Amino acid sequence: MRAIWSGSITFGLVNVPVKAYSAAKKHDISFHQVHDADGGRIRYQRRCEVCGKKIDYEHIDKAYEDGEQTVVLTDEDFDALPEAQNDEIEVAQFVPSEQIDPVMFGKSYFLEPQGKSPKSYLLLRQALQDTDRTAVVTFALRQKTRLGALRVQDDVLVLQSMYWADEIREVDFPATQSRAGIGAKEKKLAAALVDQFASDFTPEEFEDTYQVELRRLIDAKFEQGDALDTEATFGVVEGEDEGGDAEVIDLMQALKASLDRKRGSRGTQKAGSTTSSARTSSAEKSGSKKAGDTKSAAEKSSAKKTGAKKTGAKKTGAKKTASKDSGPKTSSSQKDGSKKSGAKKSTRSSAPERKSA
Repeated sequence: MRAIWSGSITFGLVNVPVKAYSAAKKHDISFHQVHDADGGRIRYQRRCEVCGKKIDYEHIDKAYEDGEQTVVLTDEDFDALPEAQNDEIEVAQFVPSEQIDPVMFGKSYFLEPQGKSPKSYLLLRQALQDTDRTAVVTFALRQKTRLGALRVQDDVLVLQSMYWADEIREVDFPATQSRAGIGAKEKKLAAALVDQFASDFTPEEFEDTYQVELRRLIDAKFEQGDALDTEATFGVVEGEDEGGDAEVIDLMQALKASLDRKRGSRGTQKAGSTTSSARTSSAEKSGSKKAGDTKSAAEKSSAKKTGAKKTGAKKTGAKKTASKDSGPKTSSSQKDGSKKSGAKKSTRSSAPERKSA
C-alpha cells in the first residue's frame, strides 16, 4: 500500500505521528470504450474551447461562475489558504460511539504509527477502547477541510471521513407518515421472520456474483479465441493521458515499437524470416494466449502477394468473419460449430518463397 497522507493526531499536548492509507479498494473489472464497428479505441482529450488545443493537466486552473462573471483560481491561490497545508488531525470531542449516525460516514483510512516509539499511538488506541468512545476530528486532505471519526478496528486506528451537517439531506416521504394500522399478528409474524434470518455478521460469506460471472464471460471469450490483438487493434500511444495527473509511457511497448520499426526498415528481408519474426513478436505479446487467438503474419503476407482483398472485417466483440484469398490456402480454416469448450486451437501456416521478377 502507498500512503496518501502523513501528519499527526493531536489531542491536548499529545502528538501522535501517523501515515494514512486507503482502507478499501474496488474490485470491479475495468473496461475501455471501443467503436462497435471496428473495435477502435475511444479516447477523450481535454481541449480548450478558445484555441482548440489539447491542454495538459498542469496548465488547467479552476474557475467559479456566479452567472454573470467568472473568477479563476490557480494552484497558488489554493495553497495560500490557511488550512491547505495543515497536517494535523485535531481531536475536537470524544463522544459515545452510538451517537454518530452511520449515514454521515464516508471513506475510511488506516493509520500507521510513525516515529521511533509508538507509545503515544498505543495510548490513544487504549483510551478509545477503554472508554468505548469515538474521537470526532477535523483534518485537511486534498485542499479540503474535512470532518472525521477516529476509532479502533483490530488494534489499528481508523480515520473515517464524515459529511458535514449541512451536507446531509432532509427527507420527508409522505408514505412514512401514514397512519396505516399494524396488527398484533403482523408484528408477530414479522418478528418470527427476523428470527429465521438472525445471525452474526460475516462479510466473508458475501460475494459479488456479478463480477464473478463477468470474469467467467471474459475468460470464456479468451478460451474460444474471440479476442483482438491489443497492439494491432489499439496501437501504441506513448504519453497517453486519460484523466491521470501525469503522462505515463509504457517502457515495454516503447521497446517493442522500436524493434518493429527497425525490422520494417529492412526491405531485403525474406518473407520466411519476416514470418518467423512476426510469430516470435506475437508470442511475446500474448503470453498465455492461445495460438489461434491472433492471425499469423504469414497469412497476411500471403494475402498481399496474391493481390487478394480481405473480405473479413475486424472482430467487434464476440463476432468473427473468415477472410478469403485467391492464392493457395496454407492454413486450416475453422468451421462453424466445430469449436469445443475449453479446446485449444492451433493454426499453422507457411509463406511461399518470393518469386523473382
